[in-house]
Amino acid sequence: MSVFVCTGDRLVRLHRDDGSWTADAALHGLDARCVALDGARVLVGTRGQGAFLSGDAGATWEQVELPEPDVFSVAISAADGALYAGTEPSRLFVARNGGAWAELEALQEIPSRERWSFPPRPWTHHVRWIAPDPHDAERLLVGIELGGLMSSEDGGATFSDHRPGAKLDAHNLAWHPRVAGWAYQAAGDGAAWSRDGGRTWEAADRGRELPYCWALAVDPAEPECWYVSAASGPRAAHSGDSARGRLYRWDGFWHALSRSPDSMPYALAVRDGELLAGMADGRILLSGDHGESWDEIGVRVDSITAMAAAA
Repeated sequence: MSVFVCTGDRLVRLHRDDGSWTADAALHGLDARCVALDGARVLVGTRGQGAFLSGDAGATWEQVELPEPDVFSVAISAADGALYAGTEPSRLFVARNGGAWAELEALQEIPSRERWSFPPRPWTHHVRWIAPDPHDAERLLVGIELGGLMSSEDGGATFSDHRPGAKLDAHNLAWHPRVAGWAYQAAGDGAAWSRDGGRTWEAADRGRELPYCWALAVDPAEPECWYVSAASGPRAAHSGDSARGRLYRWDGFWHALSRSPDSMPYALAVRDGELLAGMADGRILLSGDHGESWDEIGVRVDSITAMAAAA
């Protein structure tokens, strides 16, 4: 298994071979904010230096030409291989079939756009998450922080405004990899899910005492099993090494999982039946029993901001 982790000033590549983990820096000296992984392709977004793309699992890199330097979200479509990048201010770009990057300008035409605002920097906002549907190359979910959850069913040629029932403070979005039409959201104002292709959403907040949701992962084998991390609020979640939060699993309601209580689970991934949690204090935890018990992988990095894993 290979895992790429953003730590704020570098991108770290972790690799497991025969049960042992090793780590090396794949990119140095940049404020890595987000990462997407599909086979040997790795796409990284940075604050201040745009995006970088590797076609050989991080051995070599090329800088992506984008008109905005602050990239807060990236994605690689499992349906058609398209590359996506979302920026601050909120603009969305795509590159298809190895071609040039182009802006999906319909995002600027959404009626609610004039009300979008990111509280720590109220004069601006950003595309916080991009989720291409793995079953339909034309379907796309886009989360705006803070503005809501937008949807396209024509590859970004047009967008619908904030979806009914979805949360406004969008942080993380996911589709189920095997069951078409199921989608999931973690947000500052809670969690929600959809079973009709992202058209309508239902709140999923029962049993979770911490309101501010951040990271999200879905069990590939079971669409009704998914995970979120949560904190008491943004200050508790985003205070670096001292961040505090909990991890939850949905079992018809949120069930708090056993884990070390002294950090925030800042990034989540599920691969090969194992749940990975990248912690704000730089630890990476691994569970093979749906989060009931945990082991540290034995490699520690700086404070984790994002993570992507592949078998």
